[in-house]
Amino acid sequence: MRGELNCVTAGRTFEPDHKEVTMKKPMTKIAALTIPLTIVCGLLVPAVSSAAENENGRACSNRSLSGRFGGISTGVLLNVPGLPPEAQFRTVGATTFDGQGTFTGVEHTIVNGMPPTAPWTSNSGTYSINADCTGTMVLNTPGNPVPLTLGLVIVRDGKEIRTVLDSNAISGIAIKID
Repeated sequence: MRGELNCVTAGRTFEPDHKEVTMKKPMTKIAALTIPLTIVCGLLVPAVSSAAENENGRACSNRSLSGRFGGISTGVLLNVPGLPPEAQFRTVGATTFDGQGTFTGVEHTIVNGMPPTAPWTSNSGTYSINADCTGTMVLNTPGNPVPLTLGLVIVRDGKEIRTVLDSNAISGIAIKID
C-alpha cells in the first residue's frame, strides 16, 4: 500500500495514483422517474397563478366579475319536500354581473327530468368577491321561496367562474360571453 491511504467505495478499492478518474454509474429506475417528474413540476409551478391574485397580478374585487356569462349547473337536490330524496338537477343560463355586486339573469332548469313551466325564468341577486378571487353569491328566483347561497371562485383572469350551491350537491361553471 506504499504508506498511503486507500479509498473504499461500493466494494472497490482505489489507491491514490494522482490521476484524474471519471466514474460512470448507470441511472437507476428511481432517478429515471424522478428527474423528468421534477422537470415537469418545475415547469408547471410558474404557470399556476397565486390564489391571492388574478392572472394579471392584481387582487380580485367585485369589479373582477363583470359582463355577461353563459353557464351550466348540474347535480342533485337533496331532501327537497315534494321531490325524491335525490332529485337530478340541470340548468343552463345567462347572467350579467355589473362589477358592483349585483347580477341579473335567465335560466332554463330541469328538475328530476321534468321540463319547466316557462322556458326561461328570470333571476337576480348579489355577490361579494374577496381579494383571493373567492366569493359568494345570493341567488333569488321566483320559483324558490328562499334565496340560494353559492360559493364561487373566479378563474382565467375573470373569464370564468366556478360555483357550488351551499345546501345541495350542485356545482356549475360559467364562461364569459365575448
